[in-house]
Amino acid sequence: MNRRRPLLPAAVATALGVGLFLAGGLGPAPRGDGTRAASEQAGTGRDATGTGLDADIRGLQEHLRTVPADALAMASLGLAYVQQAKITADPAYYPKAEAVLTRSLETDPAENFTAMAGMAALDAARHDFTAALDWSQRAITVNPDSSTLYGTLADAYTQLGRYPESFDAVQRMVDLKPGTPSLARASYTWELRGDPTAATAAMTRALDDANTPADRAFARYHLSQLALDNGDPKTALTHADAGLRTAPGTASLLEARAKAEAALGDTASAVADLRRAVTQVPQPEYVVELGELLQSLGRTAEAQQQYRVFRAEQRLFTDNGVALDTDAALFEADHGDPAEALAIAEHGLTTRPFLEMHDAYAWALHAGGRDQEALAQSDEALALGMRNALFHYHRAVILQGLGQLGQARAELETALAINPAFHPLHAPAARAALTALGAAG
Repeated sequence: MNRRRPLLPAAVATALGVGLFLAGGLGPAPRGDGTRAASEQAGTGRDATGTGLDADIRGLQEHLRTVPADALAMASLGLAYVQQAKITADPAYYPKAEAVLTRSLETDPAENFTAMAGMAALDAARHDFTAALDWSQRAITVNPDSSTLYGTLADAYTQLGRYPESFDAVQRMVDLKPGTPSLARASYTWELRGDPTAATAAMTRALDDANTPADRAFARYHLSQLALDNGDPKTALTHADAGLRTAPGTASLLEARAKAEAALGDTASAVADLRRAVTQVPQPEYVVELGELLQSLGRTAEAQQQYRVFRAEQRLFTDNGVALDTDAALFEADHGDPAEALAIAEHGLTTRPFLEMHDAYAWALHAGGRDQEALAQSDEALALGMRNALFHYHRAVILQGLGQLGQARAELETALAINPAFHPLHAPAARAALTALGAAG
């Protein structure tokens, strides 16, 4: 499709390439926002602080002062704002992104797949995955040979619980361009289906294919997560350390290393690394993880301080159009108001019927004393066969509440077999519950 456009300055062209890559992100969410923290720093060729992206934003803004009607530059700036929001955990960039992307589409409404991809990325970041799917489909209609656009499509299908369609989109992405972004998504399809060996093999291929320090750090992060989630904290620590040698100070890798350290019993190092991660990038999931680790160590006042920060961040996100779902529902069920947890989860399931949301809804229902309904949601969370220790722990507690003690014991054993250190608070509770059930039996 031939379109006449003015040539862009180098900084603008660079940001465009980065933006199109970032429109799809790189992988799954750790707990609930649709993008992993590591993906916010991967594929950009920039350092973990986002200074390269700062320069691109300035370059785009300067270009638009000279050529204010350049739809392509506006779309690139919108994508850069979405990415900046992720890097900085500052959702105030989302309204800026929406404004400039809207202007771009008004200037070029028909063939502007870059702005369409930007809107898909923005809606996904705000947890409106139905809108993200629509924009992804519209962008692919204009540019059907873009591997990156199939990534945005796959992400939206995944979060909407449309797994076969998501897996097909990932396969198309790989067929178009086998590389770190597509292989990372392929890895996640295997993780969702309960095959960590295949998931690790695909992510190892992604690492082998990575041609920038940021891509290598990204792959190391995910390999660390895969190892930790499957009960191998030593390998997780090895990958996190290797990633930090590649990209020193990266917040996501500090978080990964902290979780591995905690699993290995080095809680002092874990607290230090999580504090560094939170200071650098106050992602809500890092804040909660730090609070729960501190709580597990009996440092209650410090934990409560982190929980207050988390609540303040959630208010900031909602004020900027982000729908709360998994993170907030689990947090309220564990540390706050069960009724609020239930309200968040019920709404979240309407916008994001992903397996993590089903698990969060199950846990919120349990917190509200509705275990029979919770069990049905737990079935949905485990429908694909994903090996997730927290899901099995939640199911065990629900079954225990229903008086199904034999099944509860089996689920506790499964959770601890998958990952004996799956959560700083719930893993010890699982061991205590298993001991109590054994004594009762």
